Amino acid sequence: MQLLEQVLRLGRRGPQVRPFCTSAGVRNRGYSECLQRVLVDFGAEHSFAKAAEAIREHYGLEVPLEAIRQYTLEHGRKMSQLPWVAASAAKTLVTEMDGTMIPVVQAGSGPDARKGKQLLWREARLCLARSDDKAQALYGSTLGSAETAGWVWREVAIAAGLDNKTYVHGVGDGAPWIVDKFRDSFGQQGSYLLDFYHVSEYLAQAAAQIVPSGKERQWTRRQQGRLLNNQCGKVLRSLKTYVEAASSQEAPVRAAHRYLTDRHDCLDYVEATKRNLPIGSGEIESGHRHVIQKRLKVAGGWWKETNAQAMLNLRTARANNQWRQYWTCPN
Repeated sequence: MQLLEQVLRLGRRGPQVRPFCTSAGVRNRGYSECLQRVLVDFGAEHSFAKAAEAIREHYGLEVPLEAIRQYTLEHGRKMSQLPWVAASAAKTLVTEMDGTMIPVVQAGSGPDARKGKQLLWREARLCLARSDDKAQALYGSTLGSAETAGWVWREVAIAAGLDNKTYVHGVGDGAPWIVDKFRDSFGQQGSYLLDFYHVSEYLAQAAAQIVPSGKERQWTRRQQGRLLNNQCGKVLRSLKTYVEAASSQEAPVRAAHRYLTDRHDCLDYVEATKRNLPIGSGEIESGHRHVIQKRLKVAGGWWKETNAQAMLNLRTARANNQWRQYWTCPN
């Protein structure tokens, strides 16, 4: 589509006057906020190349790929400043934290910065929190340190309804940094529970070394039943007899025994079941897939760290239903 525009000049050497641009609020070769919203909408869900194809298909517009990339990342950076709309105080809060690896590139030298570039993986940390009587969780994400992730975690929990009377139920795979940050952020307000299915994987691997072939499932289910009844001591005794020697390279029994021993205070399944709270961390694992991995782990895609954080901001805001809030508030 083309538009012939009348351009005027004030005097023989004065500045140009463009009545149409002034009245319509646009500029030559510029992108209106409405168009920027379209670019960011597609750029948040698809690779920038595919976003250009989708815009051409749906709107009949030829938009440079670089413009889509530029505006998507620009608005992604701004979305980190979106204010939380705090929920009412929650009696019980369910919260989870986990990390996933995303591909990152560190630029090298030369005209195109390719010489000596480094490809590596960085951990993107995602957390969520919700009142136990709600299905929709709030998310927070960062490429920062565990300390930064702990700050984000508490902010998300406050936005989800945390106050000084809230009971906080944390659940996850038991990574030491996650357990430490849970205790730093929530203190004695609740308890952290090991993901039951993660524990079961350790037990299933140990079963292959303990019982004859064909009876692994029966043995594993017996230990699962004991865990659900807070009989961790019995599980540890069942494992201890078969712990491999320290020199063994493959030691699934030793790994399971150590995993439970080091986290014996995170196994109160009876209390969680009594409160009708989750004992698995599938919610955060699902969050990784639809919040982070769907866009930041596309085939062949590598991210500069600053751009990856901008896309994390954008994906997290969309998951939190803040998309409309962003475009309707002054930027």
